[in-house]
Amino acid sequence: MAALALALAWGPLAQAQAARAPAEAPAKTVLVMGDSLSAGYGLSAADGWVSLTAERIAETRPGWRVVNASISGETTAGGAARIVDAVVRHKPAVVVIELGANDGLRGLPLRDMKRNLARMIGASESVGAKVLLVGMRIPPNYGPEYAHGFERAYTDLAKLFDVPLLPFLLQPVAADRASFQNDNLHPVAAAQPKLRDHVWTALEPLLK
Repeated sequence: MAALALALAWGPLAQAQAARAPAEAPAKTVLVMGDSLSAGYGLSAADGWVSLTAERIAETRPGWRVVNASISGETTAGGAARIVDAVVRHKPAVVVIELGANDGLRGLPLRDMKRNLARMIGASESVGAKVLLVGMRIPPNYGPEYAHGFERAYTDLAKLFDVPLLPFLLQPVAADRASFQNDNLHPVAAAQPKLRDHVWTALEPLLK
């Protein structure tokens, strides 16, 4: 009887203490909005630079996670159409925007690309997220005016919104043909750690 009485007495107290105990904080999210370069085209799911970055974050940044919302073939228009739903759903602390390559390869108007990227940055910041803008370069056969304007679009947006810019995602491997698949556009698995390390230099400060 004494044991029963003690259990009955402690039951409500234990429940009250459990109710007062702080809930485990939800993981902070890094949301990656990119194209095939971030979706890991032609690679296994674990080999892409985003997956490798997620592994590093899991090992070195407890309480953080990575959501890869990249889609092969995505343009900035597609990203702009998806961004509001993505940031509302995932509530990211950091958004990595790696888009524009497909706009450039298709010769789409640069003013539209800038407007789409601006919308993505604005939507990300509206939910309190920090933004890392990841730029690209296009082949010179599109003409110097378009190529220079393409690069300038990223620098202009980074200055306008005061966000960090990684000017060229493929910088560490661009000059090495062996680092690319047969299409000469998408890096092979062996090149992905170099891309991860390259992005990490700009991403890590945003995780502090």
